[in-house]
Amino acid sequence: MAATQFEAVDARRCFPCWDEPALKAAFQITLDVPLELTALSNMPILKEKLNGDIKTVYFEESPMMSTYLVAVVVGSFDSVEETTADGIRVRVYCPPGKSDNGKFALHVAVKALELYTRYFSVPYPLPKLDMVAVPEFAGGAMENYGLIIYRENDMLHDELQSTAAKKQRLSEQITVVAMHEVAHQWFGNLVTMEWWTHLWLNEGFATWVSYMATDNLFPEWKVWTQFLQYTASGLHMDSLEKSHPIEVEIIHARAVLEIFDAISYEKGSAVIQMLQSYLGDAIFQKSLSSYMKRYAWKNAKTEDLWSVLTEESGVEVTNLMETWTKQKGYPLISVNLNGHILAFEQSQFLLSGLAGEGLWIVPITLCLGSYERQKKFLLKTRCGEIDISDLFNSPSDCLGLSEENDPEKFKEHFWIKINIYQSGFYRVKYEDKLATQLIKAIESNYVSAPDKFGILDDTHALCQAGKQSLSSLLTLMGVYRKDIDYTVVSNLIEVCYNIVKVYYDAFPDSVDYLRQYFINILRPSAELGWESVSGEPHLNVLLRGEISMALASFGDEKTHEDAIRRFKSLLMDRNTPLLSADTKRAAYIAVMRKTTVASRNYFESLLSIYREADTVQEKERILRHLAASPDPDIVMEVLNFLASDEVRDQDIIYGFRGISLEGREAAWKWLKDHWDFILNKYGTGLLFTNFLTDIIALFSSNEKADEVEAFFANRTTLAFAMNLKQSIEQVRIKARWVQNIKQEESLPELIKQLAIKG
Repeated sequence: MAATQFEAVDARRCFPCWDEPALKAAFQITLDVPLELTALSNMPILKEKLNGDIKTVYFEESPMMSTYLVAVVVGSFDSVEETTADGIRVRVYCPPGKSDNGKFALHVAVKALELYTRYFSVPYPLPKLDMVAVPEFAGGAMENYGLIIYRENDMLHDELQSTAAKKQRLSEQITVVAMHEVAHQWFGNLVTMEWWTHLWLNEGFATWVSYMATDNLFPEWKVWTQFLQYTASGLHMDSLEKSHPIEVEIIHARAVLEIFDAISYEKGSAVIQMLQSYLGDAIFQKSLSSYMKRYAWKNAKTEDLWSVLTEESGVEVTNLMETWTKQKGYPLISVNLNGHILAFEQSQFLLSGLAGEGLWIVPITLCLGSYERQKKFLLKTRCGEIDISDLFNSPSDCLGLSEENDPEKFKEHFWIKINIYQSGFYRVKYEDKLATQLIKAIESNYVSAPDKFGILDDTHALCQAGKQSLSSLLTLMGVYRKDIDYTVVSNLIEVCYNIVKVYYDAFPDSVDYLRQYFINILRPSAELGWESVSGEPHLNVLLRGEISMALASFGDEKTHEDAIRRFKSLLMDRNTPLLSADTKRAAYIAVMRKTTVASRNYFESLLSIYREADTVQEKERILRHLAASPDPDIVMEVLNFLASDEVRDQDIIYGFRGISLEGREAAWKWLKDHWDFILNKYGTGLLFTNFLTDIIALFSSNEKADEVEAFFANRTTLAFAMNLKQSIEQVRIKARWVQNIKQEESLPELIKQLAIKG
């Protein structure tokens, strides 16, 4: 098989060209290929000529397009196809014998073409759309015009071997990825960024619109709440001093791969969501349609989009949005209440705890005691205030409360939430009184799932930055122990993981008490059990896997006993009903946590399952947890296995994400010892940054940051310089957090009491 990947600047390696996005051209592709193989390109086949065992395939001439979107694929495939109502032929190419596995992706692609044609009021401009699953691919997928290429695990859906739970999880993954890539056929391919500085116009919009389209097709999945999980990584990266603006100047084309990151994708899509919430659905959709029609087959800058939005909405969008795209970072909004006056102050939020100089025009939304009592305004200056007395005395909600009529009951239900539904890309710090009232509102379940997510996420970030104590964060986390919303509990689990990593270095002797406290918090959600229930909500299916993995990671004895019993059943019967696709990962964590050089039977069994697995999803699940062993020698062995020919090059990154704290020194040694091998085998493309970010980020000491800087002093290139600086900065941020935790001298005793209390 042969498959191309030209984005960002590799078309020039295939044919002579001006390899820049603004220099569009029409392409006429001709391929000489073995007779028995299928040849694909951006356009339909015009004709074929046979010459012995070689055929020459001529493709129709393309419309005007950028070089990075040209693509060819040659290989042996089976396919399935449908035709849209507009007559567009959509075909999905799969490995031989697996065409049925492409039917779900085909269904989604057809729906996506129809939906986007309506949404943008611009028809899909090519006569066909092909989607191809390939076994080795550095990215998740690539939106080549009329020929989208995917990793197999992002496109193939094995209906026969999937449990109901697995179908739901995989369906969501495939839908969001397919919606993203099909959206690019308009945002990116039809209208293309002028230069890589405006990459976010492609990726931020394709990401945002993919969630919009997925929600339209499957509203029961509640993907907008899950969107908060996705954009949280953008908030994290953009709170680094070594972050970059959404519109980042690209001087060396090779450096562009570094900005295929959480700023272009996650922050980009989040600020679009913020703007859409502020302008409203109808105006936003009309504006995007006008933008598509005006710049079709051309190139555009960020300012061009803002101009169209300004024309259509009457709002000065350019002034508002340039504060979000031309400077890095985002604001922390500090809130105080004095009588009926709510005071706001914005300052740039940095995880380092330092004060940044940024200033934004911030769409502030707030509610008081109910989501029916709302206000919104633009905070344009460093400080501002707003009179909310009308909310105090407006019995507009279902409770009919007002401060005048029933002051005691009003006080009982009084709380203020800033940034309703987390629609804004900023964090909020409440004065103590407001924070206490908000905690009571969470306990009484008055607060929505997105806002519960945001309150915890903001508090976690403030704690990392040294602006709140760990003890206050732990107290807040206890309030979430009975929550069953998937996104809220997933975020709670992520915060638990992050705290354990730094507490391990601050107070290693009491880290087991901390793990026990987290087990206590999560145990109520564990009532979901191990087996899926017929007809249960989609998000319960996802939550079951997250909870069981967390309990296994924190060493819950009951979870380990159940997991190992079920793993033994899996060894006897690969289709055992005792382990679903979602709970297998918990079993794999449990057995690897029990694995050492002296006791490696489970490890060998898991390797056997990997070698026998006939789905890419099962192989990925196993790789994610092989390095979870507490034995550094096993971790070293796993890393060597990941780099062997038994693991696809594209899949090595899954293994990095599960490296145990005990194995981090072994992983760092492995990275240094194998540096030349890594460069030769994997290059410095899209995969490469994971070698840095996933291994370096395991540490939390300034000494280790110094050591990393020394090692890379004469090894850094433009291809990864920014990612390296960000990784080192994150190590230093965690080192500072460790020192802050150590200053809370009563913390170990508090955590011990919380653990014992149950």
